[in-house]
Amino acid sequence: MALTDTDSLRAEALAQVEQAETLDAVEAARVAFLGKQGSISLLLKTLGKMSPEERQVAGPAFNGLRANVTDAIAARKAVLEAAALDAKLAGETVDLSLPAPQAPAGSVHPVSQVMDELAEIFADMGFAVATGPEIEDDWHNFTALNMPESHPARAMHDTFYFPDADEAGRSMLLRTHTSPVQIRTMLKEGAPLRVIAPGRVYRSDSDATHTPMFHQIEGLVIDKGIHLGHLKWTLETFLKAFFERDDIVLRLRPSFFPFTEPSVEVDVGYSIEKGANGTSRRVVGGSGDDEGHAWMEVLGSGMVNRRVIEFGGLDPDEWQGFAFGTGVDRLAMLKYGMDDLRAFFDGDLRWLKHYGFAALDVPTLSAGVGVPA
Repeated sequence: MALTDTDSLRAEALAQVEQAETLDAVEAARVAFLGKQGSISLLLKTLGKMSPEERQVAGPAFNGLRANVTDAIAARKAVLEAAALDAKLAGETVDLSLPAPQAPAGSVHPVSQVMDELAEIFADMGFAVATGPEIEDDWHNFTALNMPESHPARAMHDTFYFPDADEAGRSMLLRTHTSPVQIRTMLKEGAPLRVIAPGRVYRSDSDATHTPMFHQIEGLVIDKGIHLGHLKWTLETFLKAFFERDDIVLRLRPSFFPFTEPSVEVDVGYSIEKGANGTSRRVVGGSGDDEGHAWMEVLGSGMVNRRVIEFGGLDPDEWQGFAFGTGVDRLAMLKYGMDDLRAFFDGDLRWLKHYGFAALDVPTLSAGVGVPA
């Protein structure tokens, strides 16, 4: 190709680029001249067939042609992009008086929410929150709670033991209940005492209503002159506040627990309520003896056994008390309508989005401890 033809190819390419009205047209020009089979690309390939003297003259001209067209394409593309941005900005306005769009946010797990609800309710009744280690020794977990060596709860199939003992030679385990916190608190703080002990506990169970790890809350009152009437009033007040109903009816049944004497199981009346989608759920309220109602166990409780008070470093002739315990996960299921405990720990974001709580849904007695209306 003669060098004069290079000038005409330059003029043709620059004219096509300058006339491009869209970014697609600019891209089409780039492909036509600088693409793999473009006019300028093919021209550059002819350099390999030239003699050294010819390349010395044609090389700078051909490369200059490519540089001129490349710069023109870049400049035209920048102009069209700026024009497109100006048009977009002119056509889009933002009303700064409108609230900002809600940012994605996580959910408070129902167990955490119910824990806060329980703490709020019992704080109003003068209870403090006590905590203790989840890795316990068998003295605090069993012996100090009046559980003999032969008690079934000590068996390997019910309890997760560690292979090593502590410095005192006591077996170590994952606590099976939060009751050891009661012993530790009595030994540390003495009496009178009014505490709740929420937290994780571990047992070898796994089905729709049991998991190897679950949450429990226990309460302990130690004072002078304590009797079952105080226990019944406390539980009735607690359940009415938690379920936000005044028609909660309790039934106390004699039972046996090593750490309380006498011991009672606490039942509440409930009914089955049908949902719009054909599902049904248990609704706590009313007497279990009413038509369409039944009784359901929700708590274990009783007067603290004298031996447990002694293990807590107190004189049982001077101090009496009551204790109670229930599963936090089960309370959440009853109140908010979940039907499978295993879903609590699956980490399914769809489940959490449906049953979770907003961070600002802080439980208060004045506003109601449940879901905001």
